[in-house]
Amino acid sequence: MSTIKGLVYRNRSYRRFHQGHCVSLETLRELADLGRMSASGANKQPLKYILSADSVKNDSMFPHLRWAKNLPQWNGPVEGERPSAYIVILGDKSVSESFGQDHGIAAQSIMLGAAERELGGCMIANIDKPGLRKALALDDRYEILLVLALGSPAETVVVDELVPDGKPDYWRDDKQVHHVPKRRLDEIILEQYP
Repeated sequence: MSTIKGLVYRNRSYRRFHQGHCVSLETLRELADLGRMSASGANKQPLKYILSADSVKNDSMFPHLRWAKNLPQWNGPVEGERPSAYIVILGDKSVSESFGQDHGIAAQSIMLGAAERELGGCMIANIDKPGLRKALALDDRYEILLVLALGSPAETVVVDELVPDGKPDYWRDDKQVHHVPKRRLDEIILEQYP
């Protein structure tokens, strides 16, 4: 289903991939274009992108990414289950000193576009920024905001209803199915007027 509701419901954070499944540079360019066309505060458009479908470049970025805070014993996907592509979202400080929510808006557009193409991914904000800056040979004018890991998902992610007084932490069961608790709609709507 490619309705907006279907895409949002299908768009989960995938952390394991079929590494051999290639994501073309053209696909990455199309996804970055969705970011470009997304809303930008005061229309400043300060975001820049680094696209990688190259296994050597991907290998240089991988050690600088932290994959799952709620799974502290897991160091991220093993070889063979790593993403086949990355989009690094940067803020260009020569355009603006602050980036507001631009990168979140752009990232969601990109991830919905990935879901439409039967790809999955993970927005990663927990980054060894000095290490990644060095791996990418980035100029100081660019601030690393997010890394989007992309590929063909090699795991199942299910949404569970968050039980009352429960913790919203995601977890994996003994079959490595990734569970994501979500609050009920009635719990998040404080007021409604006819």
